Amino acid sequence: MATANDIAQLAAGLAQLAERLATHDAQPAPRPLPPRVLLTVEEAGERLGIGRTTAYSLVRSGALESVRIGRLRRISVSAIDAFAARLVAGSAGEAAA
Repeated sequence: MATANDIAQLAAGLAQLAERLATHDAQPAPRPLPPRVLLTVEEAGERLGIGRTTAYSLVRSGALESVRIGRLRRISVSAIDAFAARLVAGSAGEAAA
């Protein structure tokens, strides 16, 4: 059976361990990820402020350029920006007419 001295030593050891755990970072800070270049169709739709169905329709018609990677369909950020610029240029041309 444990003596009072054994229990005191165990308690002191546990206190030291608790102090070390409290001051030690268990996990390093996660490394920030670089901005993504290719987005899913849903993410592209969110970025454009349109629905998923509309985004897929634009991809299907070719109005929104996309690429296939295996079975995945991805849209580049530059393609989204170009599509938005075409929309703005088109609406500016209509307003001038």
